[in-house]
Amino acid sequence: MNSNDYPATPPAASQAFPSAPGAVDEVVQNTDGPPAGPKASTSYIWFQVLGQFGVFVAFITPLAISLSIRLSELAPGHEEYLGYITGSGALAVMLTAPLFGVLSDRTRTRLGRRRPFMIVGTLVGIVSLVVMALAPNVFVLGAGWILAQMGWGQVYQNLQTSMADKLSETQRGKVAGLAGFATQVAPVFGVVIAGSFSGNALLLFLVPGLVGVIVVALFVTFTREADTRGARFADKLSVGTLFSKYLYNPRSYPDFSWVWLGRFLFYFGLTLNTTFTAFFFASRLGVDVVEVAPIIATLGLFGILATTAGAIGGGFLSDKLRRRRLFVLFGAVLFAAGAIIMAFAPDVTMLYAGSLVTSVGIGMFAAVDQALILDVLPEKDSNAGRFMGIIGFAVSIPQAVAPFIAPLFLAVGVAAAGDKNYTLLYIVAGAFTILGGLVVTRVKSVR
Repeated sequence: MNSNDYPATPPAASQAFPSAPGAVDEVVQNTDGPPAGPKASTSYIWFQVLGQFGVFVAFITPLAISLSIRLSELAPGHEEYLGYITGSGALAVMLTAPLFGVLSDRTRTRLGRRRPFMIVGTLVGIVSLVVMALAPNVFVLGAGWILAQMGWGQVYQNLQTSMADKLSETQRGKVAGLAGFATQVAPVFGVVIAGSFSGNALLLFLVPGLVGVIVVALFVTFTREADTRGARFADKLSVGTLFSKYLYNPRSYPDFSWVWLGRFLFYFGLTLNTTFTAFFFASRLGVDVVEVAPIIATLGLFGILATTAGAIGGGFLSDKLRRRRLFVLFGAVLFAAGAIIMAFAPDVTMLYAGSLVTSVGIGMFAAVDQALILDVLPEKDSNAGRFMGIIGFAVSIPQAVAPFIAPLFLAVGVAAAGDKNYTLLYIVAGAFTILGGLVVTRVKSVR
């Protein structure tokens, strides 16, 4: 369906409302440089970055280590279940993200459009962490992860949609770089916390979750949105029209479509690479998966510098040079190079070296690709939530599909019971990421 039939944002949705005590001004006027629209305030930017950091501490820590630890307790020797759990959660998000995006665009509250979804999502996210921590079996553990995807995923989606609502063109690379750095460092921070509580299932999940609650509360309290209670829409939202918003005509927005495909391919490779990280390290280092948490945490601390170089360096340079595609491609190539190094690493030194190279690549791709998405996002004023939900397909589909496909690569050429072909898996992952970077070069409207 062509998205041009969706109604424009009503005047009431774009009117400012009086500041609450202590609220951060949403925008400041752009007084220099090209006319790129109003700039978001410095305070908004930092609350945005902190918000994304906290969500990833709460949300990605289970994926990085906590789920693996719980799975090793509930189903020893069945690490392939991790792929089924994470894939099911991603499938749930894939089916609901555009739906919630459209509802967010049309939400009429005193708090605005985005913040109500952040509040409810945080509450659902906390419940999900308790469910996973106390899960008596693998099925309940999987149900908890689906809840986590639905809850924390909604908070993250609305934080990103808020960026589309507020950021000037000249700020997108910088803010995406800072946010990309924050979301890459957050799992490291979370793994460090999880390593301290690996013997207590409840604290293993809830302590990282507390970080998410605090920073989301800060964002909701100290940033503001326009009061949308007076918003009006030209068409009535029925079940049929609601689900039609999942589709759009790719020919109407070709650059958005190329960015979507590039992100899909990159995150397919990334998901193949990262889903089994804990088990991969345990296999290569000859230790139990429970012992991997401090090892990954130590490596992650060194990876902070690598991620900083990729995310902040790539984001700031892409704004300064007004070039997005080159940095997206370079980030994809770097990630692939790191994955290949890890695949053939003869010792722990090369294993760590490959991991650091992937950190640079992930940071650069995530930051600059996010800025590129904001550059080409259709109908920013009226349908930002809808199209951010659609771009979310480019991440949620790989996260849903890749974990189910990964065991096929792990089983190729394996003779001994218990062995896994991680070398092939990491080679395939690198190939997909390079394809993702190449596809983005087809974008025409952005250099």
